[in-house]
Amino acid sequence: MKSIIKLLSITVLLGSWLMINSCSEEFLTKEPPGVAAGSVMQTPEGVESLLIGVYERLQGSDMFGGALNSDWTYSGGCSDDAYKGTSAGDQSNFNLLERYEALPNNPYLRARWADSYSGVARANVCLEFLWTTQAGAKPLPDARATQIEAEAKCLRAWFHMQANKVFENIPYITTPTELGDTKPEEVTNDSPGWDGIEKDLQFAITNLPTTKINNEPGRVTKYAAEVMLAQAYMFQKKLAQAKPLLDDIISSGKFSLVPEFTYNFDCTHENNSESIFELQCSTTSTSTSQTMGSGCNFHQNGPASCGGWGFYQPSRNLFDAFQVDANGLPVLDPAARVHMATDMLVGSGVDFTPTDHLIDPRVDWLIARRGVDFLGWGIHPGNDWIREQNNGGPFMTKVFMHTKAEQALCLNGTGFNNPKNFRTYRYASVLLWRSECAIEDNDLELARTYVNMIRNRSKNSTPVMGLCSSTKNLASNPVVDYTKPAANYKIEPYPGPGVYPFDTKANALKAVQEETRLEFACCNMRIWDLRRWGIIEQTLNAYIADDITFRSFLAYPTVAHFSATEDDYWPLPQDQIDLQKGVLTQDPAY
Repeated sequence: MKSIIKLLSITVLLGSWLMINSCSEEFLTKEPPGVAAGSVMQTPEGVESLLIGVYERLQGSDMFGGALNSDWTYSGGCSDDAYKGTSAGDQSNFNLLERYEALPNNPYLRARWADSYSGVARANVCLEFLWTTQAGAKPLPDARATQIEAEAKCLRAWFHMQANKVFENIPYITTPTELGDTKPEEVTNDSPGWDGIEKDLQFAITNLPTTKINNEPGRVTKYAAEVMLAQAYMFQKKLAQAKPLLDDIISSGKFSLVPEFTYNFDCTHENNSESIFELQCSTTSTSTSQTMGSGCNFHQNGPASCGGWGFYQPSRNLFDAFQVDANGLPVLDPAARVHMATDMLVGSGVDFTPTDHLIDPRVDWLIARRGVDFLGWGIHPGNDWIREQNNGGPFMTKVFMHTKAEQALCLNGTGFNNPKNFRTYRYASVLLWRSECAIEDNDLELARTYVNMIRNRSKNSTPVMGLCSSTKNLASNPVVDYTKPAANYKIEPYPGPGVYPFDTKANALKAVQEETRLEFACCNMRIWDLRRWGIIEQTLNAYIADDITFRSFLAYPTVAHFSATEDDYWPLPQDQIDLQKGVLTQDPAY
């Protein structure tokens, strides 16, 4: 926060210097061009511009340690869903996070802190200028001023939540007006910040409309604030308080599951009926605004690649989780799953037979693998498109990449960037969170109903097509029957009522937890879910113990280990503690 305050001070001083030292006397009476001076910002137009600046911070500025929306680093790459990928030496600071060995000097943590509090700072500046403007000669209409305050506070709460996902205790920074005699840099981190988050989101819920302001799809609404507050309650295990918020979203009738699962990840169906709040992204030849740099840069080789990197590779553990039994239902006990065939360390020119196991169709909408079409860019040949299989495994993610059919929509989409929006909150989460609340109330039938809505949507979605009769030399001469599904897909709703797993609360909860993983694989939820469910230590250590036989990174130089008391959160950046000596306290685990 000190750094941000100093930067603001430097900006003001620079504007003053330009005014004093100009050759023209006009600068004594006119605002210098390009300087956002107070007299300019203390207007309705200035306040609206400051609010847009708060929204701009949703994308963050760092795609690795920051990753504010996608959370691919922490929630994905540090969980059992995915590996860092790429080569062993690339982004070595990520290696330390993935092995649960990150220390307070890790620059990734500094980036997450900076991105989170940069957003907080912008929200607070917007609020201060709003209140000053309202007390001046050119105020906004009262109704709009209240909406702006609600938008800024909603986003301020979200930025703090992005900090508290990673850091156990955080300072909740409000405006100088709200803080009174306390300076922002004097606010201690003596709590996770939930009180401030809940207060800001409740203000937003009370004062935001149910429809998008000015019909602008990127704006927060009452329902966006409700889903954020519901998530905050779910994180705190306050399911009874999350329940009415989720019910209000469901009963509003404004949201529904889109008919095709893939509509949640493409460029063509953005801001659809399932999206409660999403990050608005775009690209041009000179600038970009996107989730994490792009989807393209995660692919090292092949026609869809930018020619480098190769990060974020789904794990074998995740791939195996998509197997189903003869009834098309998930195998809920990980110990009962088999390791399905992969082409790990099998050259693209060597014969390989993909698994013929019954498998959930979502696997090939989310994971790129050998012998299956890659979003219209061609049949994936395996190793030839992977940067370093022995480090990152044989899979890549499809989540962040645009389809070949959407290439024309991507103004600069052949390099590192594409304009895909990121669905930060979607209706499927509401249904799954509400299922957890129902199980808590012992209403297992309601939980089964909501879970089956999600499973039936996947059942009725168009599967990935293109059955390969040969998986040798796929890059040059694939033999594919595009009239047939690419794999042995099967998914069915859970039977009932009162039938396993919706026969007991414990079994039903396992079913909801597994459905959450499958529905949101490689998105932004996994490690936070494991933590709030209280199963993070046993899940990740079982994953490590099994995965070291597949990928040696977790066993080198020592076997990685996860401790729920030491590794459930990451340490505060050491340089921030040094800046605020006696104010910020390091996590005792470090």
